[in-house]
Amino acid sequence: MSRIYFDNAATTALDPEVLNAMMPFLTEKFGNPSSVYSYGRETKLAIENARKSVARILNANPGEIFFTSGGTESTNTAVNAAIRDLGCKHIITSAIEHHATLHTVEYLAHSGQAKLSYVKLTDNGHIDMANLEELLAGSPDRTVVTLMHANNEIGNLMDIKAVGELCRKYDAIFHSDTVQTVGHYPFNLKDIYVHFLNGAGHKFHGPKGVGILYINENVHIKPFLNGGSQERNMRAGTENLYGIIGFAKALEMATETYEKDSAHINSLKTYMAKQLMDNFEGVQLNGDTHGRSLYTVLNVSFPKTEKSDMLLFSLDMAGICVSGGSACTSGATSLSHVIRSLANGQSDNIVPIRFSFCKHNTIAEVDMVIEKLKELV
Repeated sequence: MSRIYFDNAATTALDPEVLNAMMPFLTEKFGNPSSVYSYGRETKLAIENARKSVARILNANPGEIFFTSGGTESTNTAVNAAIRDLGCKHIITSAIEHHATLHTVEYLAHSGQAKLSYVKLTDNGHIDMANLEELLAGSPDRTVVTLMHANNEIGNLMDIKAVGELCRKYDAIFHSDTVQTVGHYPFNLKDIYVHFLNGAGHKFHGPKGVGILYINENVHIKPFLNGGSQERNMRAGTENLYGIIGFAKALEMATETYEKDSAHINSLKTYMAKQLMDNFEGVQLNGDTHGRSLYTVLNVSFPKTEKSDMLLFSLDMAGICVSGGSACTSGATSLSHVIRSLANGQSDNIVPIRFSFCKHNTIAEVDMVIEKLKELV
């Protein structure tokens, strides 16, 4: 049975060209980058070239780019460092962050290391900027603001530059989870007031298990992982050599075809949203679908009925891969914390589905999913 894959916000397929770039470092170029002989020097040079490529694309300095295992490690490193090393005693976040952020800040708050505040959200899930400024202005302590650039479930895009300017105004540390946007949007980090941001290779057709943490050159923190001098003494452990090569290659490819790919993917999202609204009574779009929103993500809610209650399972049986929320909580039976925060007390009456697209998806696939939904719902 052929399958239709509409869960690209969870992970994307590894591009064959990325695999080709990685293969030499999975086979003959296997030296430990910390070794001083030729095999080690060869792989060390490859890592540094990858770092320069990533820095160039993000308009950062190579010394500001650190390779990690992915978005979760990057977030944990940044938020913990803000409290431990940068004098922050107050954390501001939102209720709809990824659990990599929420669980980290909850731990820091519950262990008494920081006060925790949640910024209000607008009705369609955006950050209430006026409330954010109130929280910053009213804080007697130095604050770290950790807010995601794009929500991984509903797709809302935050004005990262505006939030950065508020943080500058109140001398706050700013971390942004940019896992859903690095590799999908152009960045100019010279033009954004941000101290930390992160990316993950598998969100843009790179390998899993590798990511980046951008640390602004004016920020000095201690390592989160100890035990070695890798990543300029910032991240101990033998480097994920082939993952780093794959990350840089995937980011280069995504940057080269950004305009074409983003236009194609956005057309799929717009078309599917219209088909859902035209063909299914009671369907609601979650988030700011036609406003400031990721072009890759479409989140909708179906009214809960006996049929729709098993919709995710039924779609899977039909060969259609979608999700009800973040892949990191896919084993949970309760409704997504993001949707629950925005459901206005109606969370027991809806079945949310996230469709997320990539450059390989087609209009024909959207039509097939719509026809299958007509049978199921």
